Amino acid sequence: MSLVKTEEEIKTFRESGKILAGVLKKLKAAAKVSVKLSDLDDLARRLISEAGATPAFLGYRPEGARFPYPYAICASVNSIAVHGRPTDYRLQSGDVLKIDLGVAYRGAITDSAATVVIGSADPRVRNLLRLTEKALQAGIKAARPGKTVGDIGFAVERVATAGGFYVLEELGGHGVGASLHEDPMIYNFGHPGSGTVLKEGMLLAIEPILSLGTNAVIILPDDSYESSDKSVVAHFEHTILLNKKGAEILTI
Repeated sequence: MSLVKTEEEIKTFRESGKILAGVLKKLKAAAKVSVKLSDLDDLARRLISEAGATPAFLGYRPEGARFPYPYAICASVNSIAVHGRPTDYRLQSGDVLKIDLGVAYRGAITDSAATVVIGSADPRVRNLLRLTEKALQAGIKAARPGKTVGDIGFAVERVATAGGFYVLEELGGHGVGASLHEDPMIYNFGHPGSGTVLKEGMLLAIEPILSLGTNAVIILPDDSYESSDKSVVAHFEHTILLNKKGAEILTI
């Protein structure tokens, strides 16, 4: 279980989250038509290094993956939900890009993601992004000491289904802290009062991942996850710290 015990540790996690937020903001601004995904990865590596931190994704091997991950960011385009690789693909107008990254700073790991539309996009796609971000805020609001992971999932799913979108059920959030992925698993669906009880001091990465047309994914040969019907996916994520008042967002 991911628990933070001292004020000094909390301070370091706040610094890690601040570094991550600054890097992600610059990556979003740099993501434009004709930019290569690999250029974004290069930029992330440079910015993270300049901040005195290291990319938490680089060399990490998530459960079920065939190989350690060789990049600093995940760059997932259109129907690719997560773990997309920053190849030499050049972004085109209408692409929906998910940028996901982790930062390790003095042993404190934070994790965050955002989705951007490159150029113009269909109104329904833009609404998908808006509702996915709204679902993230609902999940964060539901994260309180004494509540459960089921409360978070229920809050996320309620926003998704009300908007006519689909939660990718195999994917979700997680504990974070000393390692990139820790207990508990936080699915983007659930029943109020079910699952792990949340406690003050927990660090959680909450990350709604919604699609236009399906709740199922397939795993591709490069270990990325794609919506099973190849519909567009959106993904937003923040690392939060649970305290007496509720949830403090560290990655803003």
